[in-house]
Amino acid sequence: MSRRHQFYARPLLATAAAAAVLAGTAAAAPAAPAADTPPDRPTTLAAALDDTYYQDALGKTGTELKAALHTIISDQTKLSYSQVWDALKATDEDPANSSNVILLYTGRSQSKNDNGGNADQWNREHVWAKSHGDFGTATGPGTDIHHLRPEDVSVNSARGNKDFDNGGSQLGEAPGNYTDGDSFEPRDAVKGDVARMILYMAVRYEGNDSFADLEPNDQVNNGSAPKMGKLSVLKQWSQEDPPDAFEKRRNDVIFEQFQHNRNPFIDHPEWVGAIW
Repeated sequence: MSRRHQFYARPLLATAAAAAVLAGTAAAAPAAPAADTPPDRPTTLAAALDDTYYQDALGKTGTELKAALHTIISDQTKLSYSQVWDALKATDEDPANSSNVILLYTGRSQSKNDNGGNADQWNREHVWAKSHGDFGTATGPGTDIHHLRPEDVSVNSARGNKDFDNGGSQLGEAPGNYTDGDSFEPRDAVKGDVARMILYMAVRYEGNDSFADLEPNDQVNNGSAPKMGKLSVLKQWSQEDPPDAFEKRRNDVIFEQFQHNRNPFIDHPEWVGAIW
């Protein structure tokens, strides 16, 4: 186990809960969090991540930052494709109903056990389309749950392997999502989530582990090339839809319970602009 992982012998979620209890019972009002710390994320937790997990990335920009983050997040546990089913039931659990998961594009809350390949069931959506780099469902990018999400079978099919961009016709089964012949636009509430998942994949998979070097570019119709667009739109989505509580909790659950690595763009959204 790496030194970074040893530091987190006590789970992050438990640490956050303890911090919340202490804050609620303190006699004096707690100090305001730092300006760059999300208000629903304890300052001590953000500081702990920077002091340990991200310590080798701090102060860097551009290619140096990307390389440092690649080294950090490549230290992970890999899942099989069958294990992904159970992992998604934990990572995407509906906070209002622990028996359900939230589907990425539709936003629908659906029974965890109603998964499979039939109509109106949910299956495993590869946000970085698995044909872009031809990695399929092989252990590695094909099973990395940082970009795998529950989604309605037919909506997943409608997205297919299209790049991401604005525009198109609205999906009747998933209002707020739009698609045309070469691109897909997700609903506003998860635009930033999609962008940060794509950019995570571009940092994690750099072509040095028998898989293709995945990179974003500023075009659509990328076909089977290990590229995903549209970068300028993804950057805009990440800025306009910052990480929310669901996305941050998901990052914590993946880190604590499954892969033991993090999506750095959820913890530090400003690193999107620092690299691209």
